[in-house]
Amino acid sequence: MRLSLEEATKIAEKFWFRHTDSTIIAVLQDVETKEVLMVGHMNREALIRTLTEGYAHFWSLSRKKLWLKGETSGHYQIVEDFKIDCDGDAIVLLVRSIGPVCHTGNKTCFYRSYNDIVIEKDKEKELNAKS
Repeated sequence: MRLSLEEATKIAEKFWFRHTDSTIIAVLQDVETKEVLMVGHMNREALIRTLTEGYAHFWSLSRKKLWLKGETSGHYQIVEDFKIDCDGDAIVLLVRSIGPVCHTGNKTCFYRSYNDIVIEKDKEKELNAKS
């Protein structure tokens, strides 16, 4: 999905960039499986570039800079559609992924379940008890 700059600008005007660094929350969701892949932040420029270029862009809160998801790894997120929440401060991007989304190599950043976390804590306790 690629919009004209004029269309993207009109859509950006519907958002309330109220979060840290004047951002909105951006959720990536697999267009076919509907699995949540990651959550990030977008400022106005990241949103407009996402809508005009068709690839997910974000604002890095830690590095204070715009980034294209996949610019280093080649694991781009192609935007097929999007949904705006009722408050206008969040967007869901329905994407087709080229490779895994998470920097760990996992398909999604949400790969750890409650049980995984409990098992990790138990292993930590065992290691601490042995040292």
